[in-house]
Amino acid sequence: MSDDRSHASIVVTIGGQSRRYEAFVTSAPARLDAPSTMTLYVSTLADVAMFAASDVAIGSASAASGARLILVDVSELAWQRARCREACHLLVPADPWLAGPNTLQPWLWRRLRGCSAGCEIGTGA
Repeated sequence: MSDDRSHASIVVTIGGQSRRYEAFVTSAPARLDAPSTMTLYVSTLADVAMFAASDVAIGSASAASGARLILVDVSELAWQRARCREACHLLVPADPWLAGPNTLQPWLWRRLRGCSAGCEIGTGA
């Protein structure tokens, strides 16, 4: 886990290799994700926007559109930002308190274990 309170993040160590992932709210579809990006939660923009670190302007037309809470490997963050910007999709850092370790760790474990039918975890890359 990361103790960095300025970003919603988690450190994942497998074997001797560690990677830091930061959490974001995005309106982008999974096909635009960087290779290591993981989707943790999928819902409407109105629902997922509550995890954003800053206020997200949501119009009545976009409130029901799809959005996700994702983890992005920090080494691929520039790539993820560029893809979202090119396609005019939202990519907002998640709030470190709302999407902190107590939220990210259980969702990440469920994602890594695989998801049975009915699970809210998306199918991001």
